Amino acid sequence: MADNTDNKATAGRASADDDLARETDGLKRELANLRAVIAERADDAVAAASRATQAVVTPIRENPGVVSSAFVVGGIVGLLIGLAIGQSDQRSRHWYDRYR
Repeated sequence: MADNTDNKATAGRASADDDLARETDGLKRELANLRAVIAERADDAVAAASRATQAVVTPIRENPGVVSSAFVVGGIVGLLIGLAIGQSDQRSRHWYDRYR
């Protein structure tokens, strides 16, 4: 009778081990599929970023004078804004009067 109980326990354990092995294999396949999907999406993202970069770089290469002019105009506008903000202050106009 004890042998019969041991055989059932061993058979149950073997069945559970087989079920666990099948589930593990299924999870490994699913993980491999997910990795493939992530790699494909990453490749798509890199390609999109490359196209966007190329769309920005091409006009700059073709028209360097326009880009330089835009930066100069932006600098002048920034300087004028800074001067306007500086003049709106009611403090003394002399820098050394601020520290007396």
